[in-house]
Amino acid sequence: MNIAVLCHASAGGSGVVATELGLLVAEAGHSVHFIGNAMPFRLSNHKLSDGPYFHQVGSYAYALFDQPFPELAQANVLAEVISEHGVDITHAHYAIPHATSAIHARGITGRTRVMTTLHGTDVTLVGVDRAFRHSTKYAIERSDRVTAVSHFLADQTRDLFDVDVPIDVIHNFVDTDRFTRNEDPRVRARFAHPDEAILVHVSNFRPIKRTHEVVEIFARVASEMPARLLMIGDGPERARAFELAQALGVLGRVQFLGSFPDVETVLSIADLFVLPSEKESFGLVALEAMSCEVPVVASDIGGIPEVVASGETGVLCALGDIDGMAHAALSILSDSPTYRRMAKAARQRARDHFHPSLILPRYLQAYERLLT
Repeated sequence: MNIAVLCHASAGGSGVVATELGLLVAEAGHSVHFIGNAMPFRLSNHKLSDGPYFHQVGSYAYALFDQPFPELAQANVLAEVISEHGVDITHAHYAIPHATSAIHARGITGRTRVMTTLHGTDVTLVGVDRAFRHSTKYAIERSDRVTAVSHFLADQTRDLFDVDVPIDVIHNFVDTDRFTRNEDPRVRARFAHPDEAILVHVSNFRPIKRTHEVVEIFARVASEMPARLLMIGDGPERARAFELAQALGVLGRVQFLGSFPDVETVLSIADLFVLPSEKESFGLVALEAMSCEVPVVASDIGGIPEVVASGETGVLCALGDIDGMAHAALSILSDSPTYRRMAKAARQRARDHFHPSLILPRYLQAYERLLT
């Protein structure tokens, strides 16, 4: 099969999943073409000599236009790739602008089948905005096949857009060989003293991630036991989290590490992952933490319960329950038998339910059904 992949280039969950899936599909012997305005985040370290391939979408400046037209530019490049390489399927990760670009290119060429994977904010945040609502609904209904990364997201999509097209649920996956425990004390020593528990949070620091609550939870944990907090990522709420850590007197034990590609380095030596988000359609980074034998304390919202088994691989609390999350964190970290049980169960759940060998065949089958 010849497959084109449209996705965001950033380190967000949709871009990570799209890139990792494309690499797996290429390894399975298929031709894969990534198309975007920049090389996808996790494709940058991959040798492209034998595929998959990357086709860049350029920008176009003209005095008459107040702003560029990324969707049209992407559709034009995709149409060229379809015609030149005989693309059978275009897999659009995100409704706007990728699915609409794919549908536009399908109309231009009269070729390719469009499969759209919904990842979350393309539906729950961008899609419901009045500026994009009709376009998002159109993209969903005009795709040849639609998948969602969780049952929660599939149900919410049907409710928000009143669509009756089939939406297949294919969960995200994690490379359990890459995301695994690192017992080397020298790596851990880069971030904390041997007697300190390491709490980790990874996000894009948007308001819906509630990063200030991570700092509040940590401050309560740190008042009861030696601990460090590692904050990975960047975004608009970083300054607020920094100032709160300073106000609560824990800034000396909090490290803001920014964004970097090898997040597994930190997750592999962490003791607890904290995710108090108000919206998560899946929670990929929580799964990556679990694969590294890291229990998760998170909000009981969205698709997180499909990933984290509360009481087994971590604890889920009501949204905004800072006291409950701090208590859960302390209960896990201060009780060695509980910690070991949850850490082992977290890794096992990642392997048993979200291993690539389980998820890749489902996507390949979906591709094959599109061509029959």
